[in-house]
Amino acid sequence: LNVTEEKFVLDTVAGCTEYKSMLDVVVNAFYVQDGRYCPISEHNLYIVICYLATFQLEEIGLQHFSRIVTSLDTAKMQQFLRFFFNDLYLNTWIKDEWCHFYDSEYVKENLIDPLLRWQPKVQQLIEKLTDKLSNRTTTVKTSRVTQPREFNLTVPKPRAIPPSPAPLPVLPKRRPVPSSIYKPPKERKQLEEIKTKNIQKAKVSIRSLTCVCKGDPFSLNTLPVQGTILTGREIDPFLPQYLEVVWESVLAQYFEELTKQPQDLIDNIPIKLNTAAILREGALYQRKLEEELKRIENLQQGAGDPSEFLEWQKQMRGKDLEEQLTEIECRRLQGKLSYEEAVLAHQNVIQENKKKADLLREEKAELMHLYAEKRLQEQKEIKELVEQVMEGHKNVKQAKAKIQEYKQQIVQQVCEESGELLRQALEEKEDENRKRYELIQQIRAIESTPSIRHKFVDLTETGGHGLFGEMSVVELRERLALLKEAQKAAEEEKRDQIIHEKQAKEQLILDKLDQISQFRAELGRAAALKQEEKKKFQSGERLMKDERILNLQKKIVEKTMERKKQAGLL
Repeated sequence: LNVTEEKFVLDTVAGCTEYKSMLDVVVNAFYVQDGRYCPISEHNLYIVICYLATFQLEEIGLQHFSRIVTSLDTAKMQQFLRFFFNDLYLNTWIKDEWCHFYDSEYVKENLIDPLLRWQPKVQQLIEKLTDKLSNRTTTVKTSRVTQPREFNLTVPKPRAIPPSPAPLPVLPKRRPVPSSIYKPPKERKQLEEIKTKNIQKAKVSIRSLTCVCKGDPFSLNTLPVQGTILTGREIDPFLPQYLEVVWESVLAQYFEELTKQPQDLIDNIPIKLNTAAILREGALYQRKLEEELKRIENLQQGAGDPSEFLEWQKQMRGKDLEEQLTEIECRRLQGKLSYEEAVLAHQNVIQENKKKADLLREEKAELMHLYAEKRLQEQKEIKELVEQVMEGHKNVKQAKAKIQEYKQQIVQQVCEESGELLRQALEEKEDENRKRYELIQQIRAIESTPSIRHKFVDLTETGGHGLFGEMSVVELRERLALLKEAQKAAEEEKRDQIIHEKQAKEQLILDKLDQISQFRAELGRAAALKQEEKKKFQSGERLMKDERILNLQKKIVEKTMERKKQAGLL
């Protein structure tokens, strides 16, 4: 290109890049309406024509613009210019869309008005393009055309008729949902029965324990006192009485811990304890006994009795527990009340959704009617386009014959050249194989020569590497044998030591088990007495409901009635 042409091309590319967003509005609308069958790869072509018509038409002139347009595809340019220079489009939606990018006065004075001034002259250009299209389809060349001969080709066999498609498989009928899904499982009912039986057994066992304790209450005065106490001091003459008090307090504390467990644990089978559990329980009993003895000594020395404080603490904890239960009941009832309110709100939402669905159905019907009309219009345009394409296909057969003859000449030349290249490649391959065969023969001859591979080794000599502590293989084997004997003797000694320690530990565990069994027997009796007293105390109490609970229950009943009434209306 010369200097002026190069400058014109660079200015055009820069302008298309700068105003791309504004030009895309027109080109995209053209693809939606009139150019829906144009390829998307020509998008930039339409942007360039739109830029020249909008910004450069006065500078380059109509003659130069007409030369650019006529050098391109006539049908596409005629269609795009007819769309772009439409008075209605320029004054309505094109102007509105361009006002989003620039001021309305600037758009009207510098963009829309120049296009409207050039519109009559551009309309003449459009008419010329239309006449050119109509003449191009009707003119017939009078020059003599070479008549091609038919090739002597093999007649193709007729295609076999495809078999009829296999019938679609019929899906098997689904099984109905079993009625057992909507019923509670049997295992839950069995668990409830087992639970009630365990509660009854626990009650019977507690009653029997209380009867036995009333007939022969346990006492530590009858237990033989041998040697010293666990603390290691000599026995005091008044010590049996204090020990009885100690036993009663220890059993009472332990029973309080047991009562926190569920009633089903009374009927459970005793678990086999391991060594750690036995030692832990024995240490627990020993620690409680020492603490109680220390408390009794403090009482003898004049310390205060914390029993009143503990009784007050127990009462306060009972009150706190009742308040917590009342608060929990209130929360449960409030949750139930909120559930009823949520159900009412859900029913109101369902009614609103029904009204919205009716409105949406009406809008959908209107849209479907408009879509059907638009679809009919598109089908008419497609039929017109198909007719135009069929007329253009009539002049294509002659061009195809020329192209086919040219291709055959090219194929013949390529076949001759490929045959010569193949012959040269075969000769080079044969030379390469011959050289490879000779090299393999030489390698095999070298490998067939015998070689001495045996080496005699004396195990009584050292390696001679010059290292400290170097020894022969025989000496190494003797030292390994001595080390194995010493290791075996150490293992025997360790095994004997482990056996002695295990026997001592088993004896200690047996002593602890005897002590634990005595504690548990006494604790069971005390627990039975405590449970009987607790039942008598609970039978005399009367549960009082809180006013908040009563109010919440009334509100729940009212909301339930309102919800049922609303459901009946639905």
